[in-house]
Amino acid sequence: MRNAVVTDAAAAIAGLRDGHTVMVGGFGGAGMPPAIVRAVADLGVRNLTLVSNNAGASGDDLSLWFRQGLVRKIICSYPRNAKDFGAQYRAGAVELELVPQGTLVERIRAGGAGIGGFLSPVGVGTLFAAGKQSISVGGRDYLLELPLRADFAFVKGREADTLGNVTYNKAARNHCAVMATAADTVAVEVDRIVEPGALDPESIVTPCIFVDRVFVGVTA
Repeated sequence: MRNAVVTDAAAAIAGLRDGHTVMVGGFGGAGMPPAIVRAVADLGVRNLTLVSNNAGASGDDLSLWFRQGLVRKIICSYPRNAKDFGAQYRAGAVELELVPQGTLVERIRAGGAGIGGFLSPVGVGTLFAAGKQSISVGGRDYLLELPLRADFAFVKGREADTLGNVTYNKAARNHCAVMATAADTVAVEVDRIVEPGALDPESIVTPCIFVDRVFVGVTA
């Protein structure tokens, strides 16, 4: 029987290399995988493209990656209140692609579903339209938004079974579930791992077909 369990965060990120694109779940701290974030910082890879809702705040979150200069570009919807990112951005050390939150989630969903893009009216006539193809449908203008995929998705779940089926803790689910569909390798940090059959099938949000590695995170 398939077993997706790995020993720790270092094993969960095995294969991460310089230049990879990485999705990290979380809305602020809710749904962010802290042990994985620290493991990536310890690994010291460089030139990452980061796809996330936000760019950290302070302390042991994505701010670690910016303090260490691991990120070349971030694609996100809310970079405010991220002091370390702000310092790097003002210094010209990191590139920002600012994406409205709903558009960001839909681009990730499109990447996971194998859709070549979608039309959105959000941003028409604004700076968000720069460099994008405009298409008129029924007399209304739309922007063609392209899908997002990643080499790795790092997300935080509540429970998983050894097969890799995952549940989430309420709003901590946020971007994690859709990111788990849109990456070549998906690693999930959870609070608890149980045997197959122990999870209520109706509570499973991310099926094991999307998950490569699960492990129990250890808080500092």
